[in-house]
Amino acid sequence: MSTDTPDAPTSDAPSRAELAARVDELEAALADATDEEGQKKMSIIATKGTLDMAYPPLILASTAAAFGYEVTVFHTFWGLDILHEERSKNLKLSSVGNPNMPVPNAVAALPGMDRVTTKMMERKIDDNDTATIEELIETSLDMGVEFQACQMTIDLMDYDEQNFYDGVTTGVGAATALQDMADADIQLLV
Repeated sequence: MSTDTPDAPTSDAPSRAELAARVDELEAALADATDEEGQKKMSIIATKGTLDMAYPPLILASTAAAFGYEVTVFHTFWGLDILHEERSKNLKLSSVGNPNMPVPNAVAALPGMDRVTTKMMERKIDDNDTATIEELIETSLDMGVEFQACQMTIDLMDYDEQNFYDGVTTGVGAATALQDMADADIQLLV
């Protein structure tokens, strides 16, 4: 028998009630440390609604939310197409003016090339088992990301708010977006 281990419990050991009280105390301290006041905040502005430009704000938003950030994504102008249930399923990839396209600009300008490059990208997305735009939006909403739709753009472009995904915040103006950015730890324009 080892001399390092006592045979009988010592009177210094805490009781079950004391341990339970300490666990409660630690849980309360953890809750205080991670309350919304101390939570980091990220604000993203999404201005483009092409297939290749829809992914960055959605991936950044869902990743930040997974790391515990409070995230808002303000969608304006063509970025509203990302929040539109039908349009988000048919986002296109422009091949003209994109220096990383596998086709020269002269070829990219031919009629139908946007459709070709969009299909190429959709195939890559599918082959890599990458989440769809719809899946990223639903995941982000489930994680608490707030998607805001610019009211001025809704009015200007004649969007019907009923066509946005459930959970999208409408009626948001530039002043609200600016205040959100001012309060955020990280601000991104995508």
